[in-house]
Amino acid sequence: MKVFKNIINDRGSKYAVAGATVTSRQEAVDAVKALKKDKKFAKATHNTWAVILSGDGPVKNDDGEGGAGQVILQMLEGADLKDHMIIVTRWFGGTKLGGDRFRRVQDCVRYYLENR
Repeated sequence: MKVFKNIINDRGSKYAVAGATVTSRQEAVDAVKALKKDKKFAKATHNTWAVILSGDGPVKNDDGEGGAGQVILQMLEGADLKDHMIIVTRWFGGTKLGGDRFRRVQDCVRYYLENR
């Protein structure tokens, strides 16, 4: 798994992005569990993720950040990237970001795609 920490800081909310090759929903769930073995990620407000599996199609999890998994999924589709999940982690900083939270998710995914 490749992890990029402290990608964005917006009004106190901090973001990281990670990704890994997976071939099943269970492998995706296991990858999130592995990421959360790092106490910092376990304490995050959201660990949102998505993957397009060759055999099963799209799978996503918003982890309480409604709609964020769909944003990741759309970017994976645009990049034609299959069997590779992306996890965007957010530590809430106390100020609601409104629609900007989706822009921050996009920024994280873009960063990952450019640097993986």
